Amino acid sequence: MYTAGLDAVQTYVTWNTHETSQGVFDFSGQNNLPLFLQKAKEENLLVILRVGPYICAEWDFGGFPAWLMKDNLNIQLRTTDPYYLQPVSKWLSVLLPLMKPFLYANGGPIIMVQVENEYGSYKACDLNYLRNLRDIFRYHVGDDVILFTTDGAGDNYLKCGTVEGLFSTVDFGPGNATAGFAPMKKHNNNTGPLVNSEYYVGWLDHWGQPHSHTKTEAVTKTLDDILHMGANVNMYMFEGGTNFGYWNGANYPAYQPVPTSYDYDAALTEAGDTTDKYTHIRMTISKYKKLPSIPIPPNTPKYAYGAVHMKFVSTVTSILKILSPNGPIRSKHPLSMEQVCQWYGFMLYRHQFKKSFTKGLLIARGVRDRAIVLVNQMNVGILSRTGRLNLTLNVQAGQTLDILVENQGRINFGNSINDNKKGLILDVTVSNEVLVDWEMFPLNFSKVEDELLNSVILGSTEMKKNLHGFITPSVFMGQFTTPKTMKTMADTFLKLDGWRKGQVFVNGYNLGRYWPVMGPQNTLYVPGCYLNPYPNLNTVMVVELEQSPCNTQENFLLDDPEQNEVNDLLMEYMRIQYDCSVMFVDVPIINGTTPH
Repeated sequence: MYTAGLDAVQTYVTWNTHETSQGVFDFSGQNNLPLFLQKAKEENLLVILRVGPYICAEWDFGGFPAWLMKDNLNIQLRTTDPYYLQPVSKWLSVLLPLMKPFLYANGGPIIMVQVENEYGSYKACDLNYLRNLRDIFRYHVGDDVILFTTDGAGDNYLKCGTVEGLFSTVDFGPGNATAGFAPMKKHNNNTGPLVNSEYYVGWLDHWGQPHSHTKTEAVTKTLDDILHMGANVNMYMFEGGTNFGYWNGANYPAYQPVPTSYDYDAALTEAGDTTDKYTHIRMTISKYKKLPSIPIPPNTPKYAYGAVHMKFVSTVTSILKILSPNGPIRSKHPLSMEQVCQWYGFMLYRHQFKKSFTKGLLIARGVRDRAIVLVNQMNVGILSRTGRLNLTLNVQAGQTLDILVENQGRINFGNSINDNKKGLILDVTVSNEVLVDWEMFPLNFSKVEDELLNSVILGSTEMKKNLHGFITPSVFMGQFTTPKTMKTMADTFLKLDGWRKGQVFVNGYNLGRYWPVMGPQNTLYVPGCYLNPYPNLNTVMVVELEQSPCNTQENFLLDDPEQNEVNDLLMEYMRIQYDCSVMFVDVPIINGTTPH
């Protein structure tokens, strides 16, 4: 960024990563915001801090923690509703004092702090809410920093998007810069600098739709116009990102979850590599300021570690004691994920049929967002909020119905952000009869690889009972080593040809969701820092929900009482077909084919 001629880096603060459980705050590791601010200063970059508490960003729930909905499913977000404003005030009372030493006036890099985000696009138009936020910010950071708002470039957006005491800015992409700034000039009475807080150099993707692309020529032309006017501009996104884990958001209406990759067709890729767009943006900036006389840092090394053969470990339903160690929650009617504190990922709903049904029509209108339906652990169909919500079943009394529900990401933008409950949020019926008496298993796939491998070695009968076929959803695992001569682990990309939909973990790190049949993303970004150097093993765990490429009995992980070491066991069963594998490659594929 610095070598491109940029003066500042703009970053969001994601409330839901810093306070995943109410009252428990985390600023360590990946959440070490003070360290990020210090590093920015060391790189001669100022900082524009976008605190929110709402940030959008195609991030789950727009940055809100899911626990906001636990005790009040009817909470009115982004208003003066006390069920919302009280936890906001508590969060800001922790965050803002932590940020105050980093203000420019105190010798730090922060020159501006954003309050809320594009509030003028939200239906509430609760100006007292904005005033409350303004006063909270001022109380904690004082008067020595600019507080600002960002809204779309239109009079209607600015009408509800800002209040007195906050500097108003706008956002717009390539096009007519003069027209883009006109509402801001009008609202600020032609005073103050012109600021485009989000100049869109690319755009976001959705599953099932082609990868977005914004022409470099259009980006640099409007950028030239903005700089020629003497205006200020923040490029969104200058560097692409990654929605690791379950952090992707979704747009609405027409529920559209965002892929794991947030490459955004940005100037720098999600791996931080320069692009042709970067080169041309840098050339445009050089017309208006002298660039730093230092070389552009080289792209980080990438490496194709090759194929990793995968083994069937177990169906999900056979390892509930590992994935849901506290056991099920029981309720007459299905409870949402939020009601049982399962904030992200998956939850399995279980019901035992009390009577038989012949051609019974199962209806689950409350699926949020996608569900695998099983009867006696056999997959009988898929339900989705964007597709089919019913199945015809032939079942006997006493048989078990399992519905594995995936939270595909909460809505992050627009007026439907309050409608973000996940799981089964309505009753399930068969032939118009409401099914009652449910067990709910919150599933946690993180950090379970060692326990799963140990269970295989010990010959757990619980895990063996479904080895008569490749039933999904199931867990598969494989291991590999990096080259002996590699001193620093290189970034790589995981390709899952033949796998249909699921989640991938490498050494316990949740890489995110894969769904290559929908596209456009076909590979998952794997930072080199996630990998172990030789001779240590690297473990890949795939949670396949729908269909794997593994189609032979030899691809099972079997227990062997003669083997006591995990490594020996894995080597014993490395005689498998190539198609039951995943592939580490050195080039990402985020523009694959899509059905639309």
